[in-house]
Amino acid sequence: MTETTEQRYNAIYGDRTWEQIVLGEMINKGGAAGRIYRVNGHPDLVAKIFHNLSKSSTNREKLQAMLLNRPSFSPAMKDGKQFIMADGSNYIQIAWPEALLENDSGFCVGYLMPLIDLSQAASLDHFMQKAIRQKLKLSEKYEHRLQIAYNLCTMVAALHEKGHYIIDLKPSNVYVYKQSMLITLLDCDGFSIRGEKERYPAEFVSEEYIYPEGMNESCDQMGEEQDKFALAVILFKLLNNGIHPFSGVPRKQGLPNLTIQERIAAYHYPYGTWADLYQAPHPYSIHDYFHKDTLDLFDRAFVKGMKRPSAAEWEQHLRWLLQNIRPCKKNPNHAYFTSKGCGLCSIEAKFKSDMEEKRILRQTPKTIRGVEIENISPEKTAAEEKLKHQHLVRLNHFTVLGIVLYTLFFGMLHMFLKPFSSALHDIGIGIQVIIIIAISYGLHQLIKKLKQKLPLFQLAPLPIILEIYAIVCLLITLISINHLPLEIVMLAS
Repeated sequence: MTETTEQRYNAIYGDRTWEQIVLGEMINKGGAAGRIYRVNGHPDLVAKIFHNLSKSSTNREKLQAMLLNRPSFSPAMKDGKQFIMADGSNYIQIAWPEALLENDSGFCVGYLMPLIDLSQAASLDHFMQKAIRQKLKLSEKYEHRLQIAYNLCTMVAALHEKGHYIIDLKPSNVYVYKQSMLITLLDCDGFSIRGEKERYPAEFVSEEYIYPEGMNESCDQMGEEQDKFALAVILFKLLNNGIHPFSGVPRKQGLPNLTIQERIAAYHYPYGTWADLYQAPHPYSIHDYFHKDTLDLFDRAFVKGMKRPSAAEWEQHLRWLLQNIRPCKKNPNHAYFTSKGCGLCSIEAKFKSDMEEKRILRQTPKTIRGVEIENISPEKTAAEEKLKHQHLVRLNHFTVLGIVLYTLFFGMLHMFLKPFSSALHDIGIGIQVIIIIAISYGLHQLIKKLKQKLPLFQLAPLPIILEIYAIVCLLITLISINHLPLEIVMLAS
């Protein structure tokens, strides 16, 4: 006789009815919270037995709140009909408690929940990237990933409507039925639950999905904003081949290699309307092919100071996308939304081209950046880098000296030309203005060329500041030499 057949508990349902149940075989050792057992005489139910009974009182209150405030989900539909599993059973959308379990001493030891057959499902993680989908023989249709996104939003929106929050919302906690793209949520006892008089917080949250403002918050302080952020991250990854919205390519060498969560904390989102200074988009991202409304929603989710879209807003938008999706003529698994065409085809072509280029380089390597391979050594490379650095330092010193002389010259130009004021006055203001325009144009062309050669001139504001400074000094010289305010007064009289 096994240990599980001897375990008896009282099951107390939401309507206060109760019965004694007997545990069957253990089917899952579970995670940090508890183990999962079959229930004798109840083939559609399983029991989750907590590892730690020290929180019996808190667990009881939270489970009672869950029994009294159940989320209401719309029936799962497929092809216009209510979805039924392959074995004829009803589709279970969420592992929500059906009854709390207590032992003979009155301690809350766990709860009953619906049995979910995960043999017909796969973790949402596995739908993100093509290589994993192919290995597990999951659907390659882009429209199916869009359906997953929509179905997830409907579930999250229903929970939020009741005031419940998932908090630890991430792909590994979401399962997708392979044939229907419908989803199911597990480990609901870990959610943040709204009770009649108080809230029962979540206990876990995962990095790479924590909203920026929550970096210094504990789980009991997190709520809907955390869910809205994590949901948007999952949606971005689903629609963009598994690319995280805060992963990209650092724009400059030598920048610190920030983790994804550190990039989130600093709002380094490189796929928005405004370019991010730290990183550029991933080279195989298809975000440029998203619909404008989709990009706007992602901007709201990830850009600092904007109001994040709710799960209900995403649900509405994704429903519209599904209704307006355009099938790709080249590949039946692809789809697109705008006149730009199929982003999946474009990225696949780019990937193949890049791989072919790398293959050719591997086969016939002769030079690297114009340097013969046999001449490359760590010592020579270090010496060349040192010479380049010295040259750059000297060039910057000369550039700074030139800028100082430039500013002094134009700043004192009216003094230099004062002895020639009579001659300049005689040629007339019109000719002087033409000369100023010609000088300004010449300066603009000169600075434009210097931008390509001098590193300091590649700092965006500097060339513009120098041009504006010269023009202002020329105008001051024009006014000073011609005594313009006095002549204007004379003309007015």
